[in-house]
Amino acid sequence: MTRDELLNRISINPNICFGKPCIKGHRIWVSLVLDLLASGWSFQQVLDNYPGIEDEDIRACIAYGAEMARERYLDLPVGSGT
Repeated sequence: MTRDELLNRISINPNICFGKPCIKGHRIWVSLVLDLLASGWSFQQVLDNYPGIEDEDIRACIAYGAEMARERYLDLPVGSGT
């Protein structure tokens, strides 16, 4: 699946989830999925806990996060990269 196909699985609608990016057809925020993965959850744990989403939806969340990182940076404490 291409990057564009993955990103097409993400929806941003001001009337759904307060306009936050979420998995299309679900009210599951991209940021939630990324937080779960960052805290150590496996793809399978996410899928087991959020029925109806697919492996490609999780990859779409990662692709969306990657796109956001290209556009915006967080200020991190000095020395955090060492």
